[in-house]
Amino acid sequence: MNDNRNRKPQKPSMMPRFNLNWLFLGITLILIGLWFFGDGSSMSQKISWTKFQEYVEKGYVKDIKSYYNVNIIEATVKNEHIKDVFTNVQNMQLGKSPVINTKVGSQDIFNEFIKEQQEAGNFNGGIEYDAKEDYSGVFWSFFPFLLIFALWIFFMRRMSGSTGGGGGVFNVGKSRAQLFEKGGTNKVTFKDVAGLEGAKQEVEEIVEFLKAPQKYTQLGGKIPKGALLVGPPGTGKTLLAKAVAGEANVPFFSLSGSDFVEMFVGVGASRVRDLFKQAKEKAPCIVFIDEIDAVGRARGKNAGFGGNDERENTLNQLLTEMDGFGSNSGVIILAATNRADILDKALLRAGRFDRQIYVDLPDLNERKAIFGVHLRPIKIDKTVDIDLLARQTPGFSGADIANVCNEAALIAARHSKKSVSKQDFLDAVDRIVGGLEKKTKIMTKEEKQTIAIHEAGHATLSWMLEHANPLIKVTIVPRGNALGAAWYLPEERQITTKSQMQDLMCATLGGRAAEELFVGDISSGALNDLERVTKQAYGMIAYLGMSDRLPNLCYYNNEEYAFTKPYSDDTARTIDDEVKKLVNEQYERAKRILSEYAEGHRQLADLLIEKEVIFSEDLERIFGKRKWGSRAEEIMTDDNKAQKTDTEEEPKKEDNDKE
Repeated sequence: MNDNRNRKPQKPSMMPRFNLNWLFLGITLILIGLWFFGDGSSMSQKISWTKFQEYVEKGYVKDIKSYYNVNIIEATVKNEHIKDVFTNVQNMQLGKSPVINTKVGSQDIFNEFIKEQQEAGNFNGGIEYDAKEDYSGVFWSFFPFLLIFALWIFFMRRMSGSTGGGGGVFNVGKSRAQLFEKGGTNKVTFKDVAGLEGAKQEVEEIVEFLKAPQKYTQLGGKIPKGALLVGPPGTGKTLLAKAVAGEANVPFFSLSGSDFVEMFVGVGASRVRDLFKQAKEKAPCIVFIDEIDAVGRARGKNAGFGGNDERENTLNQLLTEMDGFGSNSGVIILAATNRADILDKALLRAGRFDRQIYVDLPDLNERKAIFGVHLRPIKIDKTVDIDLLARQTPGFSGADIANVCNEAALIAARHSKKSVSKQDFLDAVDRIVGGLEKKTKIMTKEEKQTIAIHEAGHATLSWMLEHANPLIKVTIVPRGNALGAAWYLPEERQITTKSQMQDLMCATLGGRAAEELFVGDISSGALNDLERVTKQAYGMIAYLGMSDRLPNLCYYNNEEYAFTKPYSDDTARTIDDEVKKLVNEQYERAKRILSEYAEGHRQLADLLIEKEVIFSEDLERIFGKRKWGSRAEEIMTDDNKAQKTDTEEEPKKEDNDKE
């Protein structure tokens, strides 16, 4: 048995760590030294050949050095004549032996001139002939290679990014995971995650596995190896992972699926190996991979790539590390994606991701809880009703609700309010759903009347049809790309029947039907309505089997790269015929209902032109109480009255501010 207690501790090395930056700095200093001090420290002055001849004739020159290969003449000036040559130079700048140099046409001219001056007694010094060494050619020969090397170092550093530690290009294969140690700065907990009760319970259990594993393993169970969070964008998958990092008292590695993808072959697989190596050293721990579809796409379905694709190699390494031949105990994998349908089947199997946790859009009660979380930092007044806000935002995700709260605060600040009111939240919902209000948009009287008739057609049919969504308000004020809009409060159904879909389709076609009946012509304003109706009709016929000629058949194909239709050309023609038949039936139905209630429709259109915004109680006053009431509609009755009062009072406040 080895005893390490008597072993002397090793002294830390005093040698500095090698770094390429020191090498570059040394080369730079050497070049600078050669540049400034390579030719000595004496003063050198370039003169013309005529001036040189004059100095020699006057007897100023002491010695001459001729560089015959470049026809350059360099001469040393006599001490007593230095001031005569260097007239504007101080003594401290001259150096020991100041020289003058000039360029001569040829050595024959120089030799003939010097011979004449020697015979005349003007020059009796020494003459030295030498070849001048020119380093500029050598420099320009090596400069392109130096430039290429410098650019290579620069781009490799940029591509490798901050890989944790020094080394630059040598760390390109290292993992880019961000490590959150226990007791760190991450303050997100499960209390900050509103709604998502089912998903939160699943991930809370994973945290409990790590805190008290004996509770589950004493009965023979095994800790799950991984959990996949699946759901639409903005529903809180990443926030849930942050809460796990804040609650679990273990190390937490966080990274994105795109961090594995690199242009260099083998880098992705190398980063996967390095990630799991670090995770095993920190075990027990959690590894969170956000947007795992970037690397987990199904193999063999990448159009234009072969089986040796770098992304596929990275996925193969990930599969091996998650559940391969080696042991991987103590490491739990969390991943998130909104495209689970394109993930590889081997990645989704039990043993890798034992659980798939679906994070759906929040329902009414969950939206209330989410509003409660996001309203904490906002100064609100007594008029704000969280129940009303939750009912006004069906289909909103958690990110959308956060955006509503922020937009309401911005609207209140724009009007210099000290707190955020209910009307600010309603305006924020309208702003997000419909776009920015454009009251200054120029419209002719005929266009405004056509838009009012169109929107009144939607409102009339939604009031008369049993399964149509209850109406909240109708407006002809342009918003975004829309010239008018109708706000509904849809029932949050789990399933939708054929009659309900037909009523919704009929109400959507009400605008185009009203134009044909009461204007006598149709316009381009129904583009969005026709697009929605066409998609809905094809969904009913081709996917849901709601057709007399094609009953109980579904031609839906979820393969990403499906280049062939799952039906024949004859079936395609039948689908087209059934879609046309379904849409035409609902369009004729819409015209019949509008013809029956033509007078009420006219009053509604006139009221829209007058007020620009009308509410459900205006329809009740014109058409009477709706025959088919709904729970949501009954709840909205008092809220609409309050909303109408606030809307009518708001312009008065603006007028007072202007006055």
